[in-house]
Amino acid sequence: MSVTATGDGLAGIFAALQELGKTDVMVGIPHGEPRSDSGLTNAEIAYTQENGSPLQNIPERPFLVPGVEAVQDQVADRLGKAAGAALDGSPAGVVRQLNAAGMVAQNSVRATLNSGDFTPLSLATIKKRARKGRKGARKYLKQLEQGPADSNLVKPLIDTAQMRNSVTYVLRDKE
Repeated sequence: MSVTATGDGLAGIFAALQELGKTDVMVGIPHGEPRSDSGLTNAEIAYTQENGSPLQNIPERPFLVPGVEAVQDQVADRLGKAAGAALDGSPAGVVRQLNAAGMVAQNSVRATLNSGDFTPLSLATIKKRARKGRKGARKYLKQLEQGPADSNLVKPLIDTAQMRNSVTYVLRDKE
């Protein structure tokens, strides 16, 4: 490790450590605008899916916390590299590693949404999707008439993919 990697010596280290200490990496779904199909925001839908809603007969389908936990070691590695960049006196290196940590977590949450082992959709929900014109739901119901149906056609947390695509990360000042 070189203390003078940026040519700023001790001042560069202090600047990089300050950048590291004042920044949080946050992964989730921004509140945003209400969707036209439900009147809810993606964040509201995600909260309901993550925690469930007994009043709406929606079971818990956690994806955010498990998605981040699945890459905890990779994120920790990136945060360690951010600390190394700070000790090298590289604020830009700190930010680069924090962005990399956020991207790792974001991609894991999206992958969890795609392939998580969630409580299956009710038949009523599948029929509702079919009425909305969702091809997978229509195909599922057609298969069901003949016998067993391919459950991959009706993934619980993937209908329009708007919620999955809204998962992001931000670097935010702790202040």
